[in-house]
Amino acid sequence: MKYCHQCAAPLVQKIPSGDDKLRHCCEACDSVFYSNPKNVVGTLPVYGDKVLLCKRAIKPRFGKWTLPAGFMENGESSLDGAIRETIEEAGAHIQVDASSLYTLFNLPSINQVYMFFRASLVNLDFAAGAESLEVDLFGEDEIPWDEIAFPVVRSTLEHFFQDLKKQSYPVRMFNVQHHEDMSVTTTLISLSAETDPS
Repeated sequence: MKYCHQCAAPLVQKIPSGDDKLRHCCEACDSVFYSNPKNVVGTLPVYGDKVLLCKRAIKPRFGKWTLPAGFMENGESSLDGAIRETIEEAGAHIQVDASSLYTLFNLPSINQVYMFFRASLVNLDFAAGAESLEVDLFGEDEIPWDEIAFPVVRSTLEHFFQDLKKQSYPVRMFNVQHHEDMSVTTTLISLSAETDPS
């Protein structure tokens, strides 16, 4: 970022008064520009004991399988964004209930937060959108586990199939750390009370 979005003057990097982080600042109009984490929202669309997955048609992780998800847009809620992404990527119409939030992942090393919501497919009328090569339903033993695009997706799927057996779906929050050797560590930091299947 080189120029002010308000007045087009050159920006400088400095720590504003009352802050503790380096920011892009305009000394002409006193605007401060903040860089904040991106929110990625998606769904875990379920039909019976199967989950709908999308094969990515875009980078990163082209050709790998994922849950339908993407960046939130301004002016929408996290759930609205997740529903929109599910329609865009999988052509799928879903139903969610009041206990739909399922997993939340903090990824501070890449400045992202992921949220996945459990959802039920309204019907089997789904089709690959522009960002998907194909979409399909998978049972636990059918999932291409070695071809899953992201660790957050794999973790969400693993927990779902464990929870499906108990018919209880607690909300989990994780911290995810990316390391210099390209390894990823996922740590559970919060677990809600288990939900009552009735």
